[in-house]
Amino acid sequence: MTLEILTSDLLGPVRHGFFTRRGGASSGVFAGLNCGMGSSDQSEIVTINRSRVADAMNVPLTHMAHPYQVHSADVLTITEPQNGTRPKADAVVTATPGLALAVLTADCQPVLFADTDAGVVGAAHAGWRGALDGVLEATLDAMEALGASRADTKAVIGPSISQAAYEVGPEFLDAFIANTPENSRFFAQGEGDRMHFDLPSYGLHRLRSAGIGAAEWTRHCTYADADRFYSYRRTTHAGEADYGRLISVIRL
Repeated sequence: MTLEILTSDLLGPVRHGFFTRRGGASSGVFAGLNCGMGSSDQSEIVTINRSRVADAMNVPLTHMAHPYQVHSADVLTITEPQNGTRPKADAVVTATPGLALAVLTADCQPVLFADTDAGVVGAAHAGWRGALDGVLEATLDAMEALGASRADTKAVIGPSISQAAYEVGPEFLDAFIANTPENSRFFAQGEGDRMHFDLPSYGLHRLRSAGIGAAEWTRHCTYADADRFYSYRRTTHAGEADYGRLISVIRL
């Protein structure tokens, strides 16, 4: 099966892609393009999947860098191939042509950034914790350190869990409104004390408040479309043992 790669006109001529699960070599609960080296999928199959992604981005696999994600606000600046090392962080930036930046997700937001005039790109993994702690703003800061201008930077949020599928408890709401009561607008009332959180809208809000030139969400829900996307929450609800990880990549 051919790889399915979602792109956005907002990122212009920069080569990028939000890869769906279609076109991979994995089977079973991982069926498709599972790129999660931390999953219990066969490591050699994951490597095949990652190689297909690198080929699609026209880079050697050794030149596709992604961090060991820990739901932080830490950002890595990449200037050369990582040779298999994966420092802990949740975003990566570069101004070096020929290097691809990747993040893995399965409900969290994959966010791809580009300042085409400055020749600087970035990629961030922004779950609720990372977004709340400032990983998106930290990515913009790191890009600026490489010569980018946030007013000229554009960002696209890829397939993420939608508000309709993201049910949370009162303690989750408390974490968001503790210092910023206005964040209550990203929550809708559910049954009983449950709420529904709008992660992509929150991500867009953080990006726009940080002064980015333009930002959008592709409007794909990972939970709702099992044929195209992996979802941690859907897997949990189904009682499955593990889940695949989607990959999103950008390069100069």
